[in-house]
Order: sequence, then structure tokens, then C-alpha cells
Amino acid sequence: MVKHFHKFKYRPWFQTFRKMASQLIIPFTIFQLLRTLFLPTVFDVLLLTVFIVIAASIYLEVI
Repeated sequence: MVKHFHKFKYRPWFQTFRKMASQLIIPFTIFQLLRTLFLPTVFDVLLLTVFIVIAASIYLEVI
């Protein structure tokens, strides 16, 4: 018997991870934004950029 390969079907552990990340990324991003506004460093700006890219990719369903 041949199993069909679904290109866009994710494994259950990845779906669980994605749901958890989608719930946590917005509070982390807001916290990082406030931290960057008050104490801006290069690391804070880069981390904020990474958080924004991750949040956008999760909510636009790229990941």
C-alpha cells in the first residue's frame, strides 16, 4: 500500500508548538517594544525585529 505524502500537513508537535508560539509572541513583542523604547541597545532592536518577523509570519500563516 502506498502512503500519500501531504506537503502542507504538519506534524502534531509542530502544530502544538505553533499554537503556543502564537499565544506568546505578542506579549513578548510588546514587552520588548517597551524595553527598546526606554533602554535602546543594538541587541534590543535586533531582538524586537526578530519578534516582529516571527509574529508576522505566524499570523500570516507563512510558518
